[in-house]
Amino acid sequence: MRVSVIGTSGSGKTAMARQLGAALDLPTIELDAINWQAGWRDLNTYDPETFVRRVEEAAAADSWVIDGNYSRVRPLIMARATHVVWLDYPKAVVMARVLRRSFMRSLTRAELWPGTGNIEDWRRWLDPDHPIRWAWDTFSARRARYEAMLADPAHHPLSLLRLRSPQEAGPAIQRLVRERAAMM
Repeated sequence: MRVSVIGTSGSGKTAMARQLGAALDLPTIELDAINWQAGWRDLNTYDPETFVRRVEEAAAADSWVIDGNYSRVRPLIMARATHVVWLDYPKAVVMARVLRRSFMRSLTRAELWPGTGNIEDWRRWLDPDHPIRWAWDTFSARRARYEAMLADPAHHPLSLLRLRSPQEAGPAIQRLVRERAAMM
């Protein structure tokens, strides 16, 4: 089983991927952890070949849960995925989550990805590429792109779970656990 968890910034992709990975006993791969390097340098922009190579290596495994939205590597992930979990929550839910997450991260000053030294800084909250602004500015366009992508007949072999509220997460995880058990 290979599960791609998608959704706008702040929707809870990483938390959902971790829950799925634990419930399914599968490795989890966070695309942000592959992408973000020390000093907030992102491979997707500054070294796309390395980013693609690292994601290809990670996605080559027999089973996984991957979370992330990078369009550069989406085709290779979708080509390998067996399932897609789309966190398609209302904008109010997403914004509340991204605000709460950013606030807590700026308070704790915890490193976001081990070894990078990258921490949340509240002074960046209004930057166009900060998750708060990014989630707000890209919400509608991202939803439309996902709808179009997942309507494409090329993706019909994928099992799609489109979650429209956080309350649907638990039942979705249980459904995938049952599917995995039936495969074994």
